[in-house]
Amino acid sequence: KKKLRNERLRRENRLALMARAQRWLKLAGLGAALFVALLLGGLLYLRSQALPAATVSQTSQLLDIRGNVIDTFHTGENRSSVPLSEISPYAVQATLAIEDKRFYKHFGFDMRGMARAVLVNVESLSKRQGASTLTQQLARNLYLTHARTWTRKLREAAYTAKLEMSYSKDEILTLYMNQIYYGHGAYGIEAAAQRYFGKKAAELSLAEGAMLAGVPKGPKYYSPYLNMKNAKDRQRIILNEMAAGGVITKAEADAAFQEVLAFKPASGGDMGGFAPFFRDYVRQVAIERIGIEELLLNEGGIRIYTTLDPEAQRAAEAAIRDGFPSDSEQQAALIAVDPRTGYIKAMVGGRDYKANQYNRVFAKTRQPGSSFKPVVYLTALESGGMTPLTKFKSEPTVFTYDEGRKTYEPRNYNDKYANEEIDMRQAIASSDNIYAVNTVMAAGPDKVIEMARRLGIESPMKPVPSLALGTFPVSPFEMASAFGTIANAGVRAEPTAIVRIEDRNGRILYEAERSEKRVVDAAHAYVLTRLMQSVFEPGGTASRVAAMIKRPVAGKTGTTANDAWLVGYTPELAVAVWVGYDKNRSITPVEAHRAAPIFAGFMDQALAAVPPKLFPMPEGVISLFVDPGTGKAAAASCPNRRLETFVAGTEPTEICGEHDDAADGEARDGAAARERESWWADLKRWWQR
Repeated sequence: KKKLRNERLRRENRLALMARAQRWLKLAGLGAALFVALLLGGLLYLRSQALPAATVSQTSQLLDIRGNVIDTFHTGENRSSVPLSEISPYAVQATLAIEDKRFYKHFGFDMRGMARAVLVNVESLSKRQGASTLTQQLARNLYLTHARTWTRKLREAAYTAKLEMSYSKDEILTLYMNQIYYGHGAYGIEAAAQRYFGKKAAELSLAEGAMLAGVPKGPKYYSPYLNMKNAKDRQRIILNEMAAGGVITKAEADAAFQEVLAFKPASGGDMGGFAPFFRDYVRQVAIERIGIEELLLNEGGIRIYTTLDPEAQRAAEAAIRDGFPSDSEQQAALIAVDPRTGYIKAMVGGRDYKANQYNRVFAKTRQPGSSFKPVVYLTALESGGMTPLTKFKSEPTVFTYDEGRKTYEPRNYNDKYANEEIDMRQAIASSDNIYAVNTVMAAGPDKVIEMARRLGIESPMKPVPSLALGTFPVSPFEMASAFGTIANAGVRAEPTAIVRIEDRNGRILYEAERSEKRVVDAAHAYVLTRLMQSVFEPGGTASRVAAMIKRPVAGKTGTTANDAWLVGYTPELAVAVWVGYDKNRSITPVEAHRAAPIFAGFMDQALAAVPPKLFPMPEGVISLFVDPGTGKAAAASCPNRRLETFVAGTEPTEICGEHDDAADGEARDGAAARERESWWADLKRWWQR
């Protein structure tokens, strides 16, 4: 009986155990089902939810007229995003080799990598290896802080899963390569390639790609600028990992490690650099005139295509740099505009941008002096009351104005007077002040101001006799624009610095429209141009630098007690050069003479590759030989002859010399005479300089 009782107890115990086991299995099944349901629900929930907005700024670029980047705008994060196809495969493979070998094999979480990291860390009793995948790093960098909390880790896991569900592996890798920090303000592989090697990400070599792939682990510790040994050690590890993974051979890894890399010099900031005054001006125009938001400019990855000609800019900077002794405190400004388009080709606002960022190109505090006289003479020619042969006596003169209530007594430079009657060409060449004031009185100061406005000069002026001598301040920018209008046969092209602006996707945000308007008759502009060429001919105020300019050029010098100018143009460039002191300190004759060599040196270098061109003669212009003494047309027998240009209908009709058919024909056939003598002689002289 006892044996049967024990057998029954054992059977009851087995049944009880089996019953409990069945209950646990049911509970486990329910738990597993619940877990799967929760997992699926969570995944479905994640799929239905949008990722939080990632504010990844991109560096905006400033490009010259040839498409070269001359500057970047950013607020601490220098970043330029590029597609995966525009990143060197070496840089991509190096990054995967050191950061996430199994990137294309896992779904955001590398379980094998986690287990390996745990084993290594347990064995070493330290955290020697991390196990974050590229997707986890991207989720953390895009959406989270680096705080070590369970909440952050859970959110990181959720965002990692969402990224894997939302993007392909290549898209995730592209995001990562464009987001990671490479030190020294460079975010993303494109900015890093430019920062360290001065090249595009697509051009990185194996050695360069492996070097950059090692920096994100510790930008301060592995930067080649800060610790070359650490950087090379890290590069060696990456190359070995690439060789171990079969990406490259051991020989290729060794050769890449031995390669001497050419790093760009570490810069100390954005001060100075190439065309700094122009860069500041473009930024101002983009924000204040075009209406580009500053946040978009600094972080939006936009591209600003400008009119700057790099060769002209280099010539301008060199001309200013070489135009002064090293110990001089004198300042300078230069602005060059293409008169045909209004495009600003070069701009230098001072001698040392790092010391002083004030752009003197736009300073409306400088008197243009005699460089303003062409505005007066153009007004007089247009009025029809004066021609190149109109004469006034060059002698000390007292002028009355304001209905006789006021007087004005100008003086010539160094009190030098011809003490005889001179014509307009002589007055322009010698910069005679008496002739200029006589002209403004004849043409009318109000009409001169109106002409200045048409030419693009907006600075305040008063209708007084001293207006003729440039006593009212005008900026170099306005002077270059005005002279550019004359050079462009009387058509004013609005000065332009920005051609177009594109967003990061290439969509056009702004495109400049050509703004051209005829403000002066072409014939009058051409006659004035021919007169202003005498400034660079023997006896002219700029004749000493004429040999430096191997092409036709017109212009006008200007000198006041505090300022010196040379403003002039060729068919391709209108240029204003100013020299002086910021605090209106008086300048010496030697200091005043620095403007002309700067102008000539710039013109020579900026147009070195451009063949010389004559100013095109428009319709309505007549050239003929005249006798300067009598103002008559000069026949072949006239002893004194000078080729002069007139607006048709204003040329002299009386003839100097014997009156015969041959003489009359030569005198009246101005165009043929110009072809036979002046054109050929001028061209030979320009080519022989």
